[in-house]
Amino acid sequence: MSLIDKIHEAGVVGAGGAGFPTDKKLNCKVEYFIINGLECEPLLQSDKYIMRNKSDEIVKAAQEIGKLVEASNIVISLKKEYEKEIEALKKSIDKLNSNVTLYLSDVFYPAGDEQTLVYEVTGRTIPPAGIPLNVGAVVSNVSTVFNIYEAVEDKPVMYKYVTVIGEVGTPSIIKVPIGTPVLECIENCGGAKLEDYAVIMGGPMMGKRVLKKDLESRFITKTDGAIIVLSSEHYLFNREKITIEHMKKQAKSACIQCHYCTDMCPRNLIGHPMHPHKIMRNVAFGIEDEEALKETLICCECGVCEMYACPMGLSPKRINVYFKNELRKKGIKWVNDKKRFEASLVRDYRKVPTKRLIRRLHLNDYIGQVLKEGEEITPSKVEIPLKQNIGAPAEVIVSLGDKVFKGQKIGEIKEGNMGANIHASIDGVVSDIKDDRIVIKLMKPEVIV
Repeated sequence: MSLIDKIHEAGVVGAGGAGFPTDKKLNCKVEYFIINGLECEPLLQSDKYIMRNKSDEIVKAAQEIGKLVEASNIVISLKKEYEKEIEALKKSIDKLNSNVTLYLSDVFYPAGDEQTLVYEVTGRTIPPAGIPLNVGAVVSNVSTVFNIYEAVEDKPVMYKYVTVIGEVGTPSIIKVPIGTPVLECIENCGGAKLEDYAVIMGGPMMGKRVLKKDLESRFITKTDGAIIVLSSEHYLFNREKITIEHMKKQAKSACIQCHYCTDMCPRNLIGHPMHPHKIMRNVAFGIEDEEALKETLICCECGVCEMYACPMGLSPKRINVYFKNELRKKGIKWVNDKKRFEASLVRDYRKVPTKRLIRRLHLNDYIGQVLKEGEEITPSKVEIPLKQNIGAPAEVIVSLGDKVFKGQKIGEIKEGNMGANIHASIDGVVSDIKDDRIVIKLMKPEVIV
């Protein structure tokens, strides 16, 4: 079986982003294969754990993928401050006599943004609304690369390493079967220290906010990397309560036309025609110029404009998201009117320092949390979503009452469709099949015969 076929069979998707099927992504030939180990969102540490503890596996997989895509440059990117991770990877590279190289990045946000990363490593600007392939590169997250190593060993994607941090009894990095209830993850880390709490799934800048009342229907997927537990009245949740109409009124009354949101926009800094201040100006003056608002289509939603740059606490990102969705409803797409894009000459002086960003986010209390590492959770049941990726959902291939084994395929993608197979993450019995997920109840080993 070819490497591409093994990746497809194992159900590997982008573990650090939207879940693009990896067999489709790596079906290409490029000059650069870049492994993203930057984990640029504040507080997250799962990828650091993998690089420290699975460095041989990462380097071996990187070499195999490099051969597959015929890359002349195989680069693992990580931050200069990651001393232990750098040491581990260097040892593995030397031991394996590998041609993999390390790119050591400044510590800033969003260093791990795919387009920012490609510019940092190659000096090339991906066109707006483009992909790394447009400039001869392909990027995979560290966790994805580890899953590819497992796929080579005929092991499908069955678990995630998840950072659980914030207002929990024992902040930890845990090994979690896919489909584990988020509430069970929190309980296994000492439980929430607050009665009235909420959760961010992912990083504080771009992660999904989930209220406590909604957690019962939330389960770990292939793309989840962190659970941040905070007070439901935390600054980050209170900002989410502001309505779009209220944001528009704020823009009309408080925008001082300072230009900072554009000056610090990471996409603008690599040469994209992205000008948040112009969009805010349109809103402030009650003008909805469709041509001007098209720039919202190339917003990466990193949040620098509203969480760091704006001195008035306005919400350019959420305004952008609102108009982006309105344009998409009309079928409007971004079209590039030029072929060459030049990065700003002052880009290096406008990178957002991560530690300063953490202070702006009111997350100082969690910077120094010592994380317990490596504990493996065995939940009493898992609820595995049929769709954890971009593309089509998997089709169920098991029946109610079936005994299943860890690693057994339980949902597959029809030939020709883009999507990802799914597999049982525990030994057990199929106790329910819902429209969007398969429920497996854990059974003792002696029962599974």
